[in-house]
Amino acid sequence: MSKVSVDSDYKVAADILCEFLEVAFHCILYTRTLYPLEIFRRKRKYNVPIQIAIHPDVQQYITDIIKSLKPLLNCNSVEKVTFVVLNANHEVAEKFVFEITASKFSIPSVDESDNYLLRLEQSLREFLLKLNTCDSMLQKPLQGATWTIHVHTKESAADSLRNPKTTEDFSWVEADQRQVDTKTSQIIPIKAVNSSIMQMQLYIEENENR
Repeated sequence: MSKVSVDSDYKVAADILCEFLEVAFHCILYTRTLYPLEIFRRKRKYNVPIQIAIHPDVQQYITDIIKSLKPLLNCNSVEKVTFVVLNANHEVAEKFVFEITASKFSIPSVDESDNYLLRLEQSLREFLLKLNTCDSMLQKPLQGATWTIHVHTKESAADSLRNPKTTEDFSWVEADQRQVDTKTSQIIPIKAVNSSIMQMQLYIEENENR
């Protein structure tokens, strides 16, 4: 496989993953009641009913995060994307960890693509169904909780995170250690997908003393 073909394959994977992460973030905001339920509207994605925050500032912030992630995903530089729920002391209460495993991306032929994309859509549908019901596995949502997004990159890409030109004018900063450490946590596996376009698993780290 040529370098041009591999680069193109990574971009296909990045497009799919960015679309999924954007929806997943909204699902977590809703299921963990991080905003009043009144700002959410019901929609469908991958034939699954979901809740999307319609507040312009929330929508724009998530859009900016996704746009900044895409260049890093395009070059296969991202190892994990973590949605972090913080308590009133700005310490970790919960982490939703999307772990992305580097793989040899291989886009199916035209003849196979329809069936392949149907299978991939089914996998992503199952992710959303799990996210929609994950509150049953967790402690009750915290009052006054806030949230942030962490991106874990390969060492070679760390400097580019600080360059707004690379990340679509969105400046990433190094996370406060309090927003990283979970001293006494349990890990709750949610879902994994292993395909020729992407390998990803989702699990939750819940701080038992939050």
